[in-house]
Amino acid sequence: MAATYSGDREAELLHLARRGDERAYGELVAAHRSALHAHCYRMLGSLDDADDALQEALLRAWRGLERFERRSSIGTWLYRIATNCCLQLATRRPRRRLSLDHAPAAAPHTPPGEPLSESVWIQPYPDELLASDATAASAPYEQRETIELAFVATLQHLPPRQRAVLLLRDALEFSAAEVAELLDTSVASVNSALQRARQAVEERVPEPSQQATLHSLGDERSRELVTRYVDAWEAADIDRLVELLTDDIAWTMPPLRTWYHGLDAVRPFLEEHPLTLRWRHLPTRANGQLAVGCYIWDAEQRQFCAAVIDVLTLRGNAVVEVTGFSTPRLFARFGLPERLTD
Repeated sequence: MAATYSGDREAELLHLARRGDERAYGELVAAHRSALHAHCYRMLGSLDDADDALQEALLRAWRGLERFERRSSIGTWLYRIATNCCLQLATRRPRRRLSLDHAPAAAPHTPPGEPLSESVWIQPYPDELLASDATAASAPYEQRETIELAFVATLQHLPPRQRAVLLLRDALEFSAAEVAELLDTSVASVNSALQRARQAVEERVPEPSQQATLHSLGDERSRELVTRYVDAWEAADIDRLVELLTDDIAWTMPPLRTWYHGLDAVRPFLEEHPLTLRWRHLPTRANGQLAVGCYIWDAEQRQFCAAVIDVLTLRGNAVVEVTGFSTPRLFARFGLPERLTD
C-alpha cells in the first residue's frame, strides 16, 4: 500500500525538501512513485524507458520545487512532469510494438529468424511494481486492465498525446479541465483526442479483458492451468501442451521477428525447436496476466539459465497467445533468479 499523508505532513515535507532535504523529498514522492512508474510504462511500452522517464521526472520535480505553488496536489504536479517527460522521450525513441504488429506470421516449419534490436519491442511489466491504490475501482479501466499487453500495445499505435489524454482521463480519472491544464491545451482538444483514442481501444483490445477472464477462472483453476503448462514443457510432451492451446494460438518471441499462428504452425515449431531442449520454470505475473519464467539447461555450467518470460493470454480456460520475451536480463526485475540447479 502506498503511503498517504495529511495535509500538514505533506506541507512539512515540502518545506523541508525546498530547503534541500533529500530524505524529505524522497518521502514526499514515495506515495506516488509506483503509480508514476506504471503510468510511464503505459505511455512508453518499455520497462527501461519507464525507468528513464521516471528518473528524469523526479529530478525535474526536485529542481523545480520552488515553482510548485500548491494550486494542485503534489500528485497532479508530478503526473504533469512525468507525462511531459514521456512525451519528450517518445519523440526520440522508436514506437514499441508486439510481434503481431511487426510482420505476418511465419509458414509452418519456418525456423525462427534473427532477433531485432530490443528497442523495437514492448517489454513485460512485473505485477509486483503495480501500485495497489493508484486507480479507483470506479475508473472505466481497472489498473491491471490498463497494464495488459493488448491494451499497452494498442496505446503504442496512438499518437503520444492521445495516449496521454486517454490515460489521464480514463485510467487516472483526471477531469478534462485538469488534463487540458496538464498538457497546456484546450478542453475541446482533450475531448476530441479522448474520443479518437477510445475508438481505437474499442477496435483493437479484445473483450473480455484478462482480468475478467482470470476472475472467471478463479485462483485455483488459474494455478492449475500454469501447473499443466509447466508440466507439459518439462516433460517435453507436445500433446499435453497443445491441449492447453486454442486452435488459433499465436506464439511470439520478441526480440525474434518470427512468430507462428495456429496449431498447424505452432505445433511443428515447438516440436522442432524449443521442445528439443531441457527446461525448468517458475511461475510469475506480468502485465496483470499469468506468466512463467523459463530456464534452459546449460550443460557447460550444469545449471538451468534464465532464458524467456512467457506471458500467457487466455480465452476462457485455454491459451490463445504466448508472448515469450527472450530477455534474460529482466528476470531480476520479476524477482526471479538467474539460474536454477537441476
